[in-house]
Amino acid sequence: MKIFSETTFRLHKKRAVSLLLLITILALAACGGTTTNNTPAAPANTDTSSTNTTTETNMEEPAMSHKGVLRVAMQPVVNLDPIAISSDSEVLFANHVYDYLVDVDAQSNPVPRLASGWTISDDGLTYTFQLAEGVTWHDGSAFSAADVVWTFNRLRQTEGTATADLYANIANIEATGDLEVTFTLTNPNPFFLYDLSDNHALVLKDGTEDASTTFNGTGPFKVVSYTPEDRIVMEANETYFIPEQPKLAGLEIIFFNDDTAAIEALRGGQIDLAMRMSTSLFQSLQEEAGITTIDIPTNGFDLVRLRSDRAPGNDPRVIQALKLATDRDAILNVVQQGYGAVGNDSPIGPLYEAYHNPDAQPPARDVEAARALLAAAGYDESNPLQLTLHTPDTGNRPDLAAVLKEQWAEAGVEIELSVEPESVYYGDDGWLEVDLGITGWGSRPYPQFYLDVMLITDAKWNESHFADTEFDELAQTAGTTLDEAARVQAYYNIQDLLIDHGPVIIPYYFAQFGAISNQFDGFTLKAFAGRTDFRTISYTGE
Repeated sequence: MKIFSETTFRLHKKRAVSLLLLITILALAACGGTTTNNTPAAPANTDTSSTNTTTETNMEEPAMSHKGVLRVAMQPVVNLDPIAISSDSEVLFANHVYDYLVDVDAQSNPVPRLASGWTISDDGLTYTFQLAEGVTWHDGSAFSAADVVWTFNRLRQTEGTATADLYANIANIEATGDLEVTFTLTNPNPFFLYDLSDNHALVLKDGTEDASTTFNGTGPFKVVSYTPEDRIVMEANETYFIPEQPKLAGLEIIFFNDDTAAIEALRGGQIDLAMRMSTSLFQSLQEEAGITTIDIPTNGFDLVRLRSDRAPGNDPRVIQALKLATDRDAILNVVQQGYGAVGNDSPIGPLYEAYHNPDAQPPARDVEAARALLAAAGYDESNPLQLTLHTPDTGNRPDLAAVLKEQWAEAGVEIELSVEPESVYYGDDGWLEVDLGITGWGSRPYPQFYLDVMLITDAKWNESHFADTEFDELAQTAGTTLDEAARVQAYYNIQDLLIDHGPVIIPYYFAQFGAISNQFDGFTLKAFAGRTDFRTISYTGE
């Protein structure tokens, strides 16, 4: 995933509150960088083309001088077709080869990218996008509205994909001009601009046959070579449609299976940037000469979940026992070293200040109550609950797994740990099949995303196989109503429901870490690392 990840975004609560209030009046998807006016989308029936100026082409301007190659450490990739990407490294790659119709900046505002502006109808059902002029594909052909229509039809009509669920509310997509696209929705969706900025929603050329091997984008970098076991090498797109971007001459995504090895490569000068690491590795870089460290709070979280559709998770007493055996405060201090925030078993974290209920808290740790629930479910010293806890080997997840093993052992639960390479854990959707797992979910700029793809019945990534009619109704209300008070109440009720009988444990909302060589300027870390934007990074070294 995801992570997550991912992909997501930033720290200032006041900005987040303002954004979420704008959402409620229909103002509307892992950083900074277009030359358009990066204002949030305007209320319904407002012509945003007057506030989001059309992106100008740089085709007739003198070629800019590109300088420096940024070498980034990431986990190996598995999927490179945008419709299938999930990990930070996959999203990061796609985000620099292709472009989004609508992007999200570091403050969680929806901003233009291939769209130069948009209008929204009074009823919230029709979104019309004006497209940037002078955009060309890497093969030299011209970009048009037909490419957007083809891309989003592919995303919503490809069975078995998360985007088929995400865009099921789209009734029609039409090219209403060579550089104009109109989306018609079945029901209002106050988060629709964010949905268009989903990690997978990178625009492909009309008729692309094999996006997993043919990397023909409009984005700021072109693929030079891809060696699956080593790296992806890219060069600057000399005809990129946004003036003065990218500033770098090239980009290399170098694969590391081990986070420690990546950090040692950063220390040794073999790479320039690492964005995913454990807290202990991040802290080890604090005084490192020539390296700048960055940490930001996020809405991302590590999810511990038990499948609820088969034994032992189909007995609600089991997950409640695991919740009662979990000490979330201790986990934040031990695993996260205090970075981030304590979790409340809900994806609606504290940075969603308008929707997060600080009074919705899981019960305090009670080992004896956990033992009693397990005994009632048929597990005791003579027949202990035995489970394998699967986790990817990235970030703090192995440490979290180890702490959970110790804490749950006090309640009589025997845990065997299975720490797997991230590419293996998420590969072939194996993470969706195991009974007990830890999944990193990268930060998203709005909470509805998690409900729709992770928790509603039959959602593509419903890894806990949760099915609850009350939850589904609340999620539907939260995601469609234009009544802000009703949305807030629905989100509050969802948090109470997940604490009471949800199949997930969210012990913390993690911080995002980054470390970059001080020979580069203009780096802004996003909460979902894969959505971090390198278009405005410049090389300042000799």
